[in-house]
Amino acid sequence: MPSRPASASPLLSAGLRRRQLLALPWAALLGGSGLAHAQQRPTESNGRFVLVFLRGAVDGLSMLVPHADPSYRQLRQDTAIPAPDGTTQTALALDKTFGLHPALAPLLSSWQQGSLSFVPTSGLPQAIRSHFEAQHEWETGQPGLRHAADGWLNGWAARSSADAADAAEGVAHALGVGEANPEILRGPAEVRLVGRGNGALFTGVLGRERSRQALMDLYASDPQLASAFARGASSRLETAEMLQPTAALARGETMAADNGAGSPQGLALDARHLATLMRNDPRLRVGFLSAGGWDTHANQGGVTGQLANNLGRLAVALVELQRGFSRPDDVVVVASEFGRTCAENGTRGTDHGHGNAMLLMGPRINGGRWHGRWEGLAAGQLNEGRDLPVFHDFRAVLSLVLRSTQGASDAQLAALFPGNPYAGSALLAGDNRALAQLIRA
Repeated sequence: MPSRPASASPLLSAGLRRRQLLALPWAALLGGSGLAHAQQRPTESNGRFVLVFLRGAVDGLSMLVPHADPSYRQLRQDTAIPAPDGTTQTALALDKTFGLHPALAPLLSSWQQGSLSFVPTSGLPQAIRSHFEAQHEWETGQPGLRHAADGWLNGWAARSSADAADAAEGVAHALGVGEANPEILRGPAEVRLVGRGNGALFTGVLGRERSRQALMDLYASDPQLASAFARGASSRLETAEMLQPTAALARGETMAADNGAGSPQGLALDARHLATLMRNDPRLRVGFLSAGGWDTHANQGGVTGQLANNLGRLAVALVELQRGFSRPDDVVVVASEFGRTCAENGTRGTDHGHGNAMLLMGPRINGGRWHGRWEGLAAGQLNEGRDLPVFHDFRAVLSLVLRSTQGASDAQLAALFPGNPYAGSALLAGDNRALAQLIRA
């Protein structure tokens, strides 16, 4: 795409333009978005990996309903999703074992078209009922680790780029939307972080020339602070500029979708921002999006209610991502730190559990069927008599996806997940043989 004249930028024309920022002596370290350089060397043939992380532990047994299991209804009196009967007030039949929560109806066509699948009993190898500890293990990719470490997604962003010039210039290959500093993206690789929702469209004081110049003057005497400010300022201004064309459309859709009720616009808008930015910067090959609000200890609801509302928002966001990530090797993975108890509690909710489902979307996902081991909800099959077991370590699922769609080598997987037993021939051994057909050749 050719460079635009200075007058074409509504955010930068009134003040310091990006090329002026780059002209500063300390801006050589900037590289926050690397758009111009990326357009000279596109990587259109490379697959992109996006992780959607549901913080708080989503209830997988409501998301993907084991409607044929007689124990399901016994365990859940108030929160069970009724077995499919063809109406919108029951689960949407996927097969003879599972159905989708009706709030996830926008995803049904992806299942029918063969680009959506799930692994029903996946997660951390050992049960951890602390959100903080479980998320830490998930984000570092090192079960049992209690001290600080880099995030595995940052590690993959670094290893998936073989361009030494990019590394030297600090060009970002990973994008995180919503969180200020997610642990999963922490590490040496440059990461581009974008604010949640409409916050990504605002430049704040950086949009005012006098304020921006005052900050530059303040930091100019310290090269380290100056380069950090330059990187952040450039990324913030460019991000807001790039997303402006989507803002009017988003506002119009929000008004139509609200119709006097709550809107799924928040998470969907984050997904749209992520897809837009990764589409416009081809070297952003790793994306991270998260959403909270899944810790449903009380008044969880069934077909309607708290969880149903959140699942509706999730569905709209995933449809948005599917539109943006349709290259042959693109893949979107949806996961949570752990599952929830199979039985509901006394406050019509569910408590912290163990096993959960991982959803996968993409052209090479062997969808329209689920993959993995499933033993049902009978008391003798549950972990500690209360939770879904984990038959498939999350590292095995991720390793298979990264190796099959992103070109990860066994050596890279071993470095990405230290102590990872799921590399090479061991990846599809034991229970994981049931995952062998997850990715199409």
